[in-house]
Amino acid sequence: MKQTTQIGATVEEAISLALQKLGHSREQVDVEVLQEGKKGFLGFGARNAQVRVTVKDIVQQQVNEAVLQKVTSVEEVVIDETVEEEPIFVQDEQQIHQEHAQFDPIEEAKSYLTSIALEMGITDLSIEHTSDGKNVSFKLSSEKAALLIGKRGLTLNALQQLTQLILNKSAKSFMILQMDVENYRERRQVALEQLAARMADKAIRSRKPVAFEPMASYERKIIHNALANRLDIETHSEGTEPNRYLVIEPVK
Repeated sequence: MKQTTQIGATVEEAISLALQKLGHSREQVDVEVLQEGKKGFLGFGARNAQVRVTVKDIVQQQVNEAVLQKVTSVEEVVIDETVEEEPIFVQDEQQIHQEHAQFDPIEEAKSYLTSIALEMGITDLSIEHTSDGKNVSFKLSSEKAALLIGKRGLTLNALQQLTQLILNKSAKSFMILQMDVENYRERRQVALEQLAARMADKAIRSRKPVAFEPMASYERKIIHNALANRLDIETHSEGTEPNRYLVIEPVK
């Protein structure tokens, strides 16, 4: 309950002062006259009027509701402002992520490789990577893995070479990329080692040099390593890239 007690020269003056203090109109309050004013004679016997003014309950309730509505409106504005600011925060976070990816050579290499795959019609490319110092390994998987490998791994070798260029474009130090698709490298190594053994035996039987078809340097290295412990044959490479090939000769 909101009320005040006010004095004045007259009752009306006391009421008027009380209404100004309470901030309400005459219709919104109940007035109780505690004491009537009296003018007296020549200053003697004069007495101020005194009233008690009380704000009506229904008016006070309306005021409270108005205040509550105003508070709610302010809270909604705050919430709305927060919601409006959220996309800006997200946008900044995405921008930071993009900037980070932009300067991460591995992420940039992945992005490049993904774009190439899309040009090849491959939309489900998955790339897992590991790194150890300057050595980086990409493991690729897709329902269209054969497209990524190509004939005898030629497409895979080309993708690896191009992606390594992208990798080192923004890298602070030189990095070596090893790329594989669905464990093709491992299966190819086993096949080359078996082929090397058969060709070495053929050279021994025929007592003549045996030449392989042109192949990539790392595949020639696999065959060199596979036959390194054999004392009855020798291996060397002939020709120029990309047609350089390996030859097995029996030891005379």
